[in-house]
Amino acid sequence: MWQMISSVFKPMVTRVITPLAKVAMRAGCTPNGVTMVGALGVMVSALYFYPTKHFFLGTVLICIFSLSDLFDGTMARLSDTGTTAWGGFLDSTIDRLSDSAILIGVLIALDTSKDRLLPIVLIALVTGMLIPYIRAKAESLQINCSGGLAERTERVMLGLTAIGVHGLGVPYSLAIGMWVLAIVGTITVVQRIIFVREATR
Repeated sequence: MWQMISSVFKPMVTRVITPLAKVAMRAGCTPNGVTMVGALGVMVSALYFYPTKHFFLGTVLICIFSLSDLFDGTMARLSDTGTTAWGGFLDSTIDRLSDSAILIGVLIALDTSKDRLLPIVLIALVTGMLIPYIRAKAESLQINCSGGLAERTERVMLGLTAIGVHGLGVPYSLAIGMWVLAIVGTITVVQRIIFVREATR
């Protein structure tokens, strides 16, 4: 379901932002600059609004700043040089920081109230870091290791939906969302480990 939603949503947003990307490039903006600004916005929003338990407002701001992830990619494709090795590395590294900041913000909020959901969010955070690490390590071994139950887009959509709905006061939405996120993250980690194991035999 999440893959279907993202496959419809992402191309639609890309079509909308393409004209804006062209304007930004003419104004002197660079893809890497957009990446940095968007990531900073996500991290500040997550680490300021979530610990103060402004979950809905924080989620809205994070969603807005997250559009830079599509914006910088569109700008890179439109540029004369196209995507670069440095740009790809920077974008991937920034994604890890942004994703971690979201769950760290939730962890801080839960820690202040000694919520029992805290270890579940921690599992979601760790698996979220392991999934791209396994792929990168596999690719260093010349193994293509993408896929799995839930890739980054689906996990981010799931997490932000749960946090935002929780901010609207819907009971158990955060708990359900974080449990699901931890479970699908764990399954995806296991799937990728098994895939690499089979590929190296």
